[in-house]
Amino acid sequence: MTNIEADTLDDLIEDCTALPRELRGAATGLPEPRAAAPWQVDDAHYAQVADLDAYV
Repeated sequence: MTNIEADTLDDLIEDCTALPRELRGAATGLPEPRAAAPWQVDDAHYAQVADLDAYV
């Protein structure tokens, strides 16, 4: 009997990357990943943690 399940994370990654690109995108119906916009801290975000030292 052949084990068709991955035993390690490396095995799983290898199995997934072995799939043709056409099948990887079509299986989930999700769009291709795109680059994330750079994340910046604005005053509102900073205000949420301004007094963090008082709680820690």
